Amino acid sequence: MEINEIKKLKVAKVKSMNSLLFFTRYFFKMQNNRKFIQNEHLEMIVEKLEAVVRGDIKNLIINIAPRYGKTELVIKMFIAWCLALNPRSKFIHLSYSDSLALDNSETIKDLVISEEFQQMFPGIEIKKDAKSKKKWYTNEGGGVYATSSAGQVTGFGAGSVDRELEEEINGLALNLAEYASQFGGAIVIDDPIKPEDADSKTLREKINNRFDSTIRNRVNSRNTPIIIVMQRLHEQDLSGYLIDSEPEEWDVLSLPCIKEDGTALWPFKHTLEELYKIKRVNEVGFERQYMQQPKPLSGILFRRDELKHYVGGDLRIDDVEAKNGYIDVADAGLDYHVLVVGFNIGPNVYIHDVIYTQENIDVNLPMCVEMIDRYQLDYCRCESNAAGAVYPRMLGQKVKTTSILPVANTTNKATRILMQSGFIKEYVHFRSDVEEGSPYALFMDSLTSYLKQGGAANDNDDAPDALAGLCQFIISFLTHLYDNPTEEF
Repeated sequence: MEINEIKKLKVAKVKSMNSLLFFTRYFFKMQNNRKFIQNEHLEMIVEKLEAVVRGDIKNLIINIAPRYGKTELVIKMFIAWCLALNPRSKFIHLSYSDSLALDNSETIKDLVISEEFQQMFPGIEIKKDAKSKKKWYTNEGGGVYATSSAGQVTGFGAGSVDRELEEEINGLALNLAEYASQFGGAIVIDDPIKPEDADSKTLREKINNRFDSTIRNRVNSRNTPIIIVMQRLHEQDLSGYLIDSEPEEWDVLSLPCIKEDGTALWPFKHTLEELYKIKRVNEVGFERQYMQQPKPLSGILFRRDELKHYVGGDLRIDDVEAKNGYIDVADAGLDYHVLVVGFNIGPNVYIHDVIYTQENIDVNLPMCVEMIDRYQLDYCRCESNAAGAVYPRMLGQKVKTTSILPVANTTNKATRILMQSGFIKEYVHFRSDVEEGSPYALFMDSLTSYLKQGGAANDNDDAPDALAGLCQFIISFLTHLYDNPTEEF
């Protein structure tokens, strides 16, 4: 290297050691060949993380919207920075997704072994036998263990073995790099639960109980910090649970996308207009994930006077741009078999006809075939879960031209309905000229009696579930009409 390059590298090293933000900007550009977009919310996060390293904060919760830089900064860059300053530091990294945690672990490892990192921090190496993404060590005994928040954490503890650090640094005026050289690591959790699982009390409590029984005990020292960064998803998600039960134990940084002064938190990511658009489409999800303000759900989700209505005879068929259907196959007993037919005119969806019946397959299959062929639907998505596994194939053999698309839903039903509720209120129109007691009228009665809290409180959720399925399909299929308004959720 030229003398000037050596001087620049030395200056960059000093700055990197004393500033997580400088380290992040420097190595992000090296890795991605573009600048790390800086913003005040990222500076606030850095301030909190550096306070953790100094020992001013032990347990930290950061609540922030998805895709706002949390994983890049709090997981990848923070852990790599700490390993640069103290290769003996040990980290446990958890996320709801095992693959996501492993990908983050691999990214950190790739950064540490990169030429740019090695030039600045020579001598910090990964053990040659550390080929696993799940668990790897530096040559000085530090390292990373990565898995899902529901997975097993064995044979690895976060942080350094307990010692009275205060005695070692008592009376010394240390800079951040010197503090970091003593920092032993942390448990770092990124989104411990999936958005679609957050409304399941069973799954929420599984994560919360696991945190108490297992995760928080995987430390090598009483001084080892725990950092949780996540979007809020429910009043009793892990953040809410800990804030309620241990308010004095946690430092909380909440970063709503619309600030108290009414401006956007990060206009580079979302302007105020874009944020309000997301809110119109899904108010529940917006308050949770974007405003970090999950609220209890109560009352009717789809009030009849809040929905949009039209007269079927007024619909101009020539203006219809797409005709699609969705079938919720009845399993057994009291479940309803539902076919919802939706016509698109621009972004607006007109629910033109429905089948809503408790008849068995011998009756409901011919009914669906007749309606699909009568309206000459472009596509019809059909649930293929459980008893409905063979239904799409049987349907596809009988309809004339419509493409039948099977789908196996794996997400929580109540969450699916909630996530589409804003779209339904914004874009979906329902017929006002249907006869009392008709399948359409019964469908509407079921829809407009559905309670926000979902679950056992609703005797019948087949109508809103089929409608949510149709809307989700239309959004994903006709993306040019909506600019993916629910993609963020």
